[in-house]
Amino acid sequence: MSDEFEIDMDDLQRRMDGAMGALKSEFASLRTGRAAASMLDPVTVDAYGQATPLNQVGTVNVPEPRMVTINVWDKAMIGKVEKAIRESGLGINPQTNGTIIMLPIPELNEERRRELTKVAAQYAESTRVAVRNLRRDGMDQVKKAKAAGMSEDDVKLWEDEVQELTNKYIAMIDKALESKQAEIMQV
Repeated sequence: MSDEFEIDMDDLQRRMDGAMGALKSEFASLRTGRAAASMLDPVTVDAYGQATPLNQVGTVNVPEPRMVTINVWDKAMIGKVEKAIRESGLGINPQTNGTIIMLPIPELNEERRRELTKVAAQYAESTRVAVRNLRRDGMDQVKKAKAAGMSEDDVKLWEDEVQELTNKYIAMIDKALESKQAEIMQV
């Protein structure tokens, strides 16, 4: 491969890693019947006129396998935190005890498990789309290099390398989805 036309594969891989990281954090927010502090990561509270992550208005703890507690630092925020949790779509009903909000995690029924596997599939598909868009960016770099005089052999090598990287990440997404769906369906 010619050094005068360098396709930035490291940048492409870094951006694909970012897409995988986002998928993993979305998967972590899907509850599987077990309590986890990360399930509250996507919840934002309208605090002092702006959307604030829940973990910045209180301390999130997991004292037991089916319970999450939030110790809200500002008493005035308790109602807003409860509202944010109810509207988050997590399917959890908060219970308040002073400045502590308790979130009992109910057992997932079969219907809710199937619903969550569909949500996981949607997260995976949006990540696949992101990876394919990054593939397109890589192929565009190759086309620009070809227009600037890169040889046909080098063009083919770079296109193959970009496609190989894309295939690797799509396989990683599929594997992550498969394991998350198995975790959700596990009783």
